[in-house]
Amino acid sequence: MGSVVSYGMSTQSARDGATGRGGGGGIPDAVPVSLDRTTRLSWELGDRVTSGPDATLAGEWRCHTTPWAVAVFDVTDHTAVLRVRTPVGRELFYGAADADLATAREALFAAPDWERPD
Repeated sequence: MGSVVSYGMSTQSARDGATGRGGGGGIPDAVPVSLDRTTRLSWELGDRVTSGPDATLAGEWRCHTTPWAVAVFDVTDHTAVLRVRTPVGRELFYGAADADLATAREALFAAPDWERPD
């Protein structure tokens, strides 16, 4: 079972081999978050969803040892989007269930090199 691409999205899971570290769902290894299932969004779709009127910033973290940043947006009652900003400024977007991203938030709070900006 490979990645499915449709309208700017691709579904990835730990079973298809298209994941980052140990079930990371394609999220870069520099980010201390491991999710079993994510939907990779195109930049256009991710930007539109997270900057739209229905999106609420639920949390933002920055790595203080390298220039990586992560933001979590609540976009529907059961769906959230994770935005990863790379050291060169590229934005990567991943959709996931709210319950799954609750675990990601806990991992970011616990990561010693990551902190919430003031």
